Amino acid sequence: MPDTDVVIVGGGLAGLAAARRLHRAGVPWRLVEAADRLGGRVATDAVDGYLLDRGFQVLNTGYPRLGRLVDPAALDLGWFTAGVLVRRGDRLHRLVNPLREPGGAPRTALAGVGSLRDRIRFAGLATGCATLPVGRLLDAPETSTEAALRRAGLSDAIIEELLRPFLSGVLVDRELETSSHVLAMILRSFARGRIGLPAQGMAALPRAVAAPLPTDLIELDTPVTGVAPGRVRTASGEVGCRAVVVAADPPAATALLPALPPVRVHSYTTYYHGTDEPPLDEPILLVDGDRRELVANTVVVSRAAPTYAPAGRHLVATSVVGPLAPPEPVIRAELARLYGRATADWTHLTTVSVPAALPAAPPPQGRLRKPVELGDGLFVAGDHRDSPSIQGALASGWRAAGAVLARLRAG
Repeated sequence: MPDTDVVIVGGGLAGLAAARRLHRAGVPWRLVEAADRLGGRVATDAVDGYLLDRGFQVLNTGYPRLGRLVDPAALDLGWFTAGVLVRRGDRLHRLVNPLREPGGAPRTALAGVGSLRDRIRFAGLATGCATLPVGRLLDAPETSTEAALRRAGLSDAIIEELLRPFLSGVLVDRELETSSHVLAMILRSFARGRIGLPAQGMAALPRAVAAPLPTDLIELDTPVTGVAPGRVRTASGEVGCRAVVVAADPPAATALLPALPPVRVHSYTTYYHGTDEPPLDEPILLVDGDRRELVANTVVVSRAAPTYAPAGRHLVATSVVGPLAPPEPVIRAELARLYGRATADWTHLTTVSVPAALPAAPPPQGRLRKPVELGDGLFVAGDHRDSPSIQGALASGWRAAGAVLARLRAG
């Protein structure tokens, strides 16, 4: 007799979403996680009164699966401005979503980034992604993100000064090789949702997803050493089951499942600084329009969520895309240029490197739903099976659990 019906390997967002669906269906399950906490790549550390997410992350309320699993209002979200600041030379140009920030529409129309025609065309692209049926967006001819932007008639100026730095931070892809189908879903979620941070850090999200689950079915500090049909080997013994869902990160998943094709991943580094005086009074993302190709974005996190910093202090998060993390003094000098403020007295709190921040998603991605059933009762979940995002992780876990249920019901 098996010990349980389903073993879920990995307690990140995908594994937790799978557990939620199985639990709702009344199917016996057990979740094993190698770390001492749930959440996978979504984690927060408390350091000297600051909340430091493991890599700058945000929560997008436009993600469809999010609202079906948690109540975003219960996370006490602090909101970012729906727009960006672009540094070009000695000026900052402010561009905002006029539907969210109608008062900023005149300045956006006159901003010196690209042309007015560029901004109209990009608005049309984003509006189409927000309003067209998902099926129609995913049936469109697929290309890279950069090719899709050029196909939309956007100029080199707006791509290089705004869209490449902004999207490189979202996709963790400086070359914009990511599929245009992923781009369409990202633009759709940005247009439909709001961007915020939980008052207690991004780790509040996996805690909220896990909250309805019985804790006695979750085993932390339990590394998995092998997976085979009908059994999972852990450091403390073997667990028999009818199905296995591997919801580990891409490197761990491919190590456990040799039949799974290798997954290329993108890396990301975030530098955290504390300061008495915030370099900006607004919670808005600042990107580099001077084509220096070093900093992807920087933001005063504590302007959106004051709980991220001690009283009287502010937290600045700065992110760099790619495997090479420049020395902190180099980043500090870039921040002085970007903000137009001295940074010599800022405190360097830590630098967080995430080698496998997001899976690469070059074309073809098709309809963004890679197979989750591998045969012989083995299943896989994670954002590498869907879109590279929180939405992709949650959706893939839910979908993998649905495939498990179908197999178990078929006998």
